[in-house]
Amino acid sequence: MKRAVILSGGTGSRLKPATANINKHLLPVYSSNGAVPMIYYPIATLVNSGITDILIVSSREHCGRIMEHLSDGKEFHADFTYKIQDTAHAPMGIASALKLARNFTNDEKFAVILGDNFFEDFFQEEFAQFSRSNDSASIFLKEVHDPQRFGVYADGQIEEKPIVPKSNWAVSGLYLYTPNVYDIANTLVVSARGELEVSDINSYYCQRSMHVNYIKGFWSDCGTVESMLKTQNWLNQCE
Repeated sequence: MKRAVILSGGTGSRLKPATANINKHLLPVYSSNGAVPMIYYPIATLVNSGITDILIVSSREHCGRIMEHLSDGKEFHADFTYKIQDTAHAPMGIASALKLARNFTNDEKFAVILGDNFFEDFFQEEFAQFSRSNDSASIFLKEVHDPQRFGVYADGQIEEKPIVPKSNWAVSGLYLYTPNVYDIANTLVVSARGELEVSDINSYYCQRSMHVNYIKGFWSDCGTVESMLKTQNWLNQCE
């Protein structure tokens, strides 16, 4: 597996007013060693897991600034390609953005990571195992105290942001897919939120051929003020 996609669109509504004029993935995450844009962390996760050919998908409003910050990827020892998600003419959502990667990944297995996710761990072994396997998809779970914020995995099924979660196992923003994911994405219907949901894709695979990984180290998204603060506090404790 040689390629990966970073999804960095969205409106960042839970971080407003800080995101009124900037993509949330460019917001600084502070630590005792300074501050770097949020998106640097998922880039590091991929590069340190052995993937350096990376497509970055963002919105029409913000893609230019992301390109200015990241350039061609040489600073990260990677090769970056960019794609614009024009939500004025298509539904929003992770699955909608994912569909734009088809010409980039071609007929290869690939990784997808959300641009606001922070992982302590690297995943060389998990990526290599998926490359060798016959699995159609792979997800990464972390036990959390607030599972109602996430897609929740229980009894071989995924439920999106349940009011009463059946487990504490949250589905993190890292997924491994085979090329048939695009055919599945094309069958999705828009959810009540007006989006094409990645949970619907993963639920499809759960009924067929899904491999489940369990995250050992720290994981958090940075999509809310609380979760960004949680990440910054963890970084400060470790440095």
